[in-house]
Amino acid sequence: MDINYELYKIFYYVAVEGSISKAANKLHISQPAVTWQIKTLENQLSITLFTRTKKGTLLTEEGKVLFQYVKQSVESFTNGENMLTNIKNLDYGTISIGASTTVSKYVLMPYLEKFHEKYPNIEINIVNALTENLIKDLRNGNLDMLVLNLPMNETKDLKIQKVMDVQDIFVGNKKYYELTKGNIRLEELNNYPLLFQKSPSNTRAFLNNYLNENKIKLTPKTEIVSYNLIMDFVKSGFGIGYATKEFVKDDLNKTLFEIKVTPSIPQRYIGIATLNKTIPNYSVKKLVDLMIS
Repeated sequence: MDINYELYKIFYYVAVEGSISKAANKLHISQPAVTWQIKTLENQLSITLFTRTKKGTLLTEEGKVLFQYVKQSVESFTNGENMLTNIKNLDYGTISIGASTTVSKYVLMPYLEKFHEKYPNIEINIVNALTENLIKDLRNGNLDMLVLNLPMNETKDLKIQKVMDVQDIFVGNKKYYELTKGNIRLEELNNYPLLFQKSPSNTRAFLNNYLNENKIKLTPKTEIVSYNLIMDFVKSGFGIGYATKEFVKDDLNKTLFEIKVTPSIPQRYIGIATLNKTIPNYSVKKLVDLMIS
């Protein structure tokens, strides 16, 4: 039996209010329209659902049976509509973001602070891991979005949106800055102890690509997974490190000093990755819009 949901909805409100006129006011339609819709439903079901008494419009025994089922359905639909409204108003929602600890600290956090101030009820989960593992989690549906160093390979199934340009540089403490006079040819870096991030990482991949394009091989003395730990070692005088200028700007000309190289390092960027064929939820869309605006 194919009966319009609106008929059941009107039946529900008449039953709850115990009155045709009160139900009409609640639904913002006329009393004759409510009466006609109830009559239509009774005709389609071939049963009487209400009786009119001095106390109001009351359910028949058959109407009471139907009401128990209709009540669950109408209230479930209403709850669903209310939840969608809450999500659209960002009163409710969850965002799962994948990013390295470095990108989380220097890129993501300022945006999350603004977003949380505006939408404090949105739950935010951050997963820190290697880029290759984060991409797997995104493709498997465990993450909503990634914020990562770019460019990278294998992005055909990903939608990439730029957040900011960044410039990589070589840095040392004051001792190494003075030894190199702050300017050196790329191949001459092999004369000094070098500290690089371990592979695999997008930053290390970009560095390797830059070296390959210039047909130069640099052999690091120390390889460390943590970007921040590398910077700590450089500040302590362990050697020359590979840094992102925007991430160390507060330390430049204080504890870290830029050592310019020839040929210069090309610019790259930080971006957001989402799945091409997946429509992000409303909370994710709002955060992405904030970050790329």
